[in-house]
Amino acid sequence: MFDFLQGYDVLGAFWMTVKLTAISALGSLVWGTLLAGMRVSPVPLMRGFGTAYVNIVRNIPLTVIIVFNSLGLADIFGVTLGASDFKVQGFRLAVLGFIAYTSAFVCEALRSGINTVPLGQAEAARAIGLSFSQTLRLIVLPQAFRSVIGPLANVLIALTKNTTVAAAISVAEAAALMKTMFENEAQTLLIAAVFAFGFVVLTLPTGLILGWLGKRLAVKR
Repeated sequence: MFDFLQGYDVLGAFWMTVKLTAISALGSLVWGTLLAGMRVSPVPLMRGFGTAYVNIVRNIPLTVIIVFNSLGLADIFGVTLGASDFKVQGFRLAVLGFIAYTSAFVCEALRSGINTVPLGQAEAARAIGLSFSQTLRLIVLPQAFRSVIGPLANVLIALTKNTTVAAAISVAEAAALMKTMFENEAQTLLIAAVFAFGFVVLTLPTGLILGWLGKRLAVKR
């Protein structure tokens, strides 16, 4: 029944999806946290940059960002991110695009968590001499992260599904292999079912585990 899978590296394609998701998620968390700090910064220039970045990037289709990275950064400006191999270059450019896009959503999720921290705590921190960055790092962000584990889980699940866009620049992840199989094989429904099941396996446990963790670590107020 599944003889059509022979000759295709389905597990390898999904492993590429996992790598895209994991590296992009880590980068998005770092850049998104920095953006969230800018969004609540007392410095107008930083606050303006964070606001402009989030509002602009969130409203650009992800496909446009990924294709721009390939055609714009690589082909026109010669940005290869240190990769000499075309496949490695495509992978790194895709990761860069996912980080640029997803970090905007991470930022807004974190900003909503920051807003749940009572203002009196920040005022108390300033009263004992802590700077803005120290207050954010030591008092505000730890509580904010605990309150937005659920929303961040949704962002991670969306990122996992968004990795299919990398097929547009020939990154050999699951969606690219599915397209190839559609072109070469006749079992369209079975192929779609296999890849749909694969993405459910990747995303469902993530949602369940992080949902449980969010309830476990929720800040009691």
